[in-house]
Amino acid sequence: MDTATAEQLITLNKQFYQTFGREFSSTRQRLQPGVKRILERVTGDESILDLGCGNGGLARELARRGHRGSYTGLDLSLPLLSETGGLPVNFSFAQADLTSPDWDGKLITEHWSLITAFAIFHHIPSRELRVRILNKVHALLRPGGQFIHSEWQFLNSEKLRGRIQLWREAGLSEADVDPNDYLLDWRSGGRGLRYVHQFDEAELETLATASRFRVRETFRADGMTGSLGLYQVWEPNPPPD
Repeated sequence: MDTATAEQLITLNKQFYQTFGREFSSTRQRLQPGVKRILERVTGDESILDLGCGNGGLARELARRGHRGSYTGLDLSLPLLSETGGLPVNFSFAQADLTSPDWDGKLITEHWSLITAFAIFHHIPSRELRVRILNKVHALLRPGGQFIHSEWQFLNSEKLRGRIQLWREAGLSEADVDPNDYLLDWRSGGRGLRYVHQFDEAELETLATASRFRVRETFRADGMTGSLGLYQVWEPNPPPD
């Protein structure tokens, strides 16, 4: 995928979450089962950086459980961030665009024991951009820290497959995009379009290797069939001797 196409897809998704942020938030009032499973291993003392925090659902559940460590949530959408108030002082939020080269500029002074990115990377176009972001995640982790993320497996749902649209609706063609890239429509509060990518374990393994991570755990959860989310726990590779 060339840079111009990647920028066009980034702009498409920015417009979607700015226009339909509140409608999207209304469909995200409960944590996914896979996220709840991850929460069971959180002790309460971790410093957490939550990439794509959305409307603050993870933060609210952590606060409910009495989380003592610091938490910072980042998201692109101001409509979603507007719903994150009323949490303890150790919780903070900021607008950030992960596709920007300097999104981590104010974060590099602190290193995090846990970084999460639930259902975010399927909106990041191109391998080059994904690796760039993952390298920043690697740099922000403390020694012994973990990166835990989930990837939407929308092709496992017949209903969601029905949302796939032709690329010409976004002014693109199949030749412009990468394998496993899709255009999905949105039908709540109006009609919108989103760019999404369907990951599999093999592709995630190559991304982990390229960004100096190793995959420590993989599981599937979410949806009626328990197969709409692909979750992985990554750890940084140890430095060479």
